[in-house]
Amino acid sequence: MGRSVSRTPVASAALVPIGAGVVASLVGFTAAFTVVLAGLQAVGASQAQAASGLLAATVTMGAASVLLSWRYRMPITSAWSTPGAALLMSMSAAAGGWPAAIGAFVTCGVLLTLTGLWPGLARLVQRIPAPIAQAMLAGILLPLCVAPVGALVIEPLAVAPILATWLVLTWLRPKWAVPAALAVGLIVIVIWLVQSGTPLPPGAFVPRAEWTTPTFSLQALTGIALPLYIVTMASQNIPGVAVMASFGYPVPWQPALTVTGIGSIIGAPFGGHAINLAAISAALAAGPEAGPKDRRWIAGVTAGFGYLTLGLLSGGLATAVLAAPVQIVQTIAGVALVAAFASACAGAMQDESLRIPAAVTLLVAASGVSAAGLSSAFWALVAGVLVAAALKRRPATNPRT
Repeated sequence: MGRSVSRTPVASAALVPIGAGVVASLVGFTAAFTVVLAGLQAVGASQAQAASGLLAATVTMGAASVLLSWRYRMPITSAWSTPGAALLMSMSAAAGGWPAAIGAFVTCGVLLTLTGLWPGLARLVQRIPAPIAQAMLAGILLPLCVAPVGALVIEPLAVAPILATWLVLTWLRPKWAVPAALAVGLIVIVIWLVQSGTPLPPGAFVPRAEWTTPTFSLQALTGIALPLYIVTMASQNIPGVAVMASFGYPVPWQPALTVTGIGSIIGAPFGGHAINLAAISAALAAGPEAGPKDRRWIAGVTAGFGYLTLGLLSGGLATAVLAAPVQIVQTIAGVALVAAFASACAGAMQDESLRIPAAVTLLVAASGVSAAGLSSAFWALVAGVLVAAALKRRPATNPRT
């Protein structure tokens, strides 16, 4: 009896980081997998190819989380690029279709890997003013966060329960607001499938990876790969390192970026758009709730295995979600991005001297207008940087005039 009692605290200490890792993987996956599916479809993926992309991203970020957490004994978790997926949602299929998008994903993975191997590239990205990068992200997210409003008008009975759940849980348990909204959304989807008599194809719940040979075009490289790389670096990797540092973990920057970059390259031909260091969900495995600091690496490893398990279930989830009315998917994706939109707006407007350039960047990105084969995200970044440079060099004004 005495022996079992003495082991209880040890067993409890071991279970805490495991539980935290399970929660991190569940929240990280459910909070944004609809965004990933919608983004891949927007740039030309079929339903099967989008499901394959979700599988590839989930498996590669799970493997990266296990490898990095185990190797460095830190809770270093990886995630797919949610801002990157949102960026894809704001685009249309590039010239060359899905194979060209795959080529852009491969290029983004190469750039992420080079950033890990060559620190000068990371310093170049960091020279982009943070408010302008955040404004670009906010502009990308704005139309996506507005979409649930229109969806509510078109499908009120299907959309209202999702929004109500998200609002109530945002008030009571913010961490679970998006997963709970997703759960209600899945119930709504099942009801819709039953009522409409829409059958799921045989073997829908079996995960399948579909290889697509990449092609490379200048339009896809400049319109997809470059904005995807910048958004992933500015909104995921750099904040991810900062989040980990706030909990006392000095992330090995170069190895972490190299691993996630190589993972992005491996997943790209199967539809994975990009993986990176976790930012928001990183706190779930690295914070005090994950147990003693020297044991939290177990949470990172557990989160990785959690993602690998969820990857096996992603086929059925993707099939059901993609078969549902677009308004339901827009609503789930929209509420999943509200927190990121709010954070991006706050970051964009925090520096008064860059507020006007940030506002210009946000408006150009939100316009959705593309020119010369380049997306609005690219032009938003160009506009923001040019306006910032112009305002910096404007002549001093007489305060009396």
